Amino acid sequence: MSKILFADQDGVQVLQFFGDVRVCLGPTISTYLASIDKHRGVRAIVIDLRETTGIDSTSLGLLAKISLRSQDQFKTLPTIVSTNADINRILLSMGFDQIFLIDQEAQYDCDQFGELPPKIVSEAVLREQVLEAHKTLMGLNENNLIAFQDLVAALEQEQGQACGAQPRKARAAG
Repeated sequence: MSKILFADQDGVQVLQFFGDVRVCLGPTISTYLASIDKHRGVRAIVIDLRETTGIDSTSLGLLAKISLRSQDQFKTLPTIVSTNADINRILLSMGFDQIFLIDQEAQYDCDQFGELPPKIVSEAVLREQVLEAHKTLMGLNENNLIAFQDLVAALEQEQGQACGAQPRKARAAG
């Protein structure tokens, strides 16, 4: 079962991810992301992936958004703790070593962990979160831009159709 635990101890916020972290946890991550601005006295954010067995691109995009917000808000790079070689390979391939400190050895044990409550959102909100997460990944580097441009285009087209807009392709006059 996937879940996210959270602790805030002495200005260090720790998010500990368990299991296979997929799009279904996106709304929970987004809720945390929206709350970052409300926290004062934060010195560091730590993302603990030691118990993570897998992670999808939407979740990675949301983690990237946490890093960018942390840099903007607190002027500090967050830390990712991961001991899983496969996850580390994914993090490096996405360029996360540019926006996170990646630590394979740190131990962050807190007595104050509580589970972030799972959030349920509409399909439209979830689609928007997936789209924004992938746009964030695309903005990190050229490889991500190439890897996700077709997906983002498809999501934008789907979003336009869901809102009743006409498809973006021009029709030939005939």
